[in-house]
Amino acid sequence: METLFLRHVAFGLVIWATMLLSPSTCSKPCSFPAIFNFGDSNSDTGGLSAAFGQAPYPNGETFFGTPSGRYSDGRLIIDFIAESLRLPHLSAFLDSVGSNFSHGANFATAGSTIRPPNMTIQYGPSPISLDVQYVEFSNFHTRSQIYRKKGELFEKLLPREEYFSQALYTFDIGQNDLTAGYKLNMTIEQIKAYVPDVLGQFSNVIKNIYNEGGRTFWIHNTGPVGCYPYILDRFFVNPAQYNKYGCASPFNDVAQFFNQRLEEAVVQLEKALPMAAFTYVDIYSLKYTLITQAKKYGFEKPLVACCGRGGKYNYNLPEKCGAKKTINGKEVVIANSCKDPMTRINWDGTHFTEAANKWIFQQILNGSFSDPPNPLEMACQRRKTKK
Repeated sequence: METLFLRHVAFGLVIWATMLLSPSTCSKPCSFPAIFNFGDSNSDTGGLSAAFGQAPYPNGETFFGTPSGRYSDGRLIIDFIAESLRLPHLSAFLDSVGSNFSHGANFATAGSTIRPPNMTIQYGPSPISLDVQYVEFSNFHTRSQIYRKKGELFEKLLPREEYFSQALYTFDIGQNDLTAGYKLNMTIEQIKAYVPDVLGQFSNVIKNIYNEGGRTFWIHNTGPVGCYPYILDRFFVNPAQYNKYGCASPFNDVAQFFNQRLEEAVVQLEKALPMAAFTYVDIYSLKYTLITQAKKYGFEKPLVACCGRGGKYNYNLPEKCGAKKTINGKEVVIANSCKDPMTRINWDGTHFTEAANKWIFQQILNGSFSDPPNPLEMACQRRKTKK
């Protein structure tokens, strides 16, 4: 995996140097006036919190200084993407208080799956699967333009019509579809068997957005969940199936299987939607590299949650990050954060710290972990030679 990481980095540097020497590419960076994001808790900036209650303190403590709807101590990868494009952080579509949608909207909610819950038999907190997120987007597209015509405040808070075709459409979803199978005690093969249906529904949503004018799609694959405390603590694995880093290999194998099929689905979408530009981003390799080489990159305790309570991985399902207990008549936080989140990778057993998210973003920015290897600011460029 380290060799693969170094190849990615070297290839990215070659691409970056080539772009510097090529006036034709250098003079045509994309201009994204908006971002529309779809996903789960990896990119939720307040959707689930608006619907079902705020992600509790100490979430948000590092950057925002208060809970911000994010399941992290600070910013997520989507926040760094927005900052890089000189756009404001995305407001959650479901959040009616203080939101500004002039430069996009975030439809992601923590716990979301690609398949509807009645198909996944989801044991998660969000009923807002990807098809629901698309319906929200479609209604937002239509109604935002109706209200913009009313002028005044609506013009300032809602996106222009042309932004929908010029925007960057970002996706980070699928992890919960796999986790749902584990919660139902499905075998590895049973979970792999439903992946094609999951990705078929993913592709349908992409096509629907394309039909509404979307043209630039930035798609993250899923991470190495076999290295996450919420998997390591809750699901049994034969001791022989742990690798030398302490990760549970069967769960990572399923994630890689999902990612291979996702990449194949993106290739087919490229063929079916000729006016669209697709970027497939290998988040898995980056997260795995960071976890397995934590010390090299200035991190420690990669398999232990920063915020939690008890156990080998500092993860306890009934008392997750921010859990409170009444002691002597006073409510106190009993699952608090570690001393220095900036040196940790895993935040709460499932999600990453701001420091880890920032490191990952810095690696994907130049395109070295993307296919095609376009930097973020060139994501609107379609692949010249189809795969």
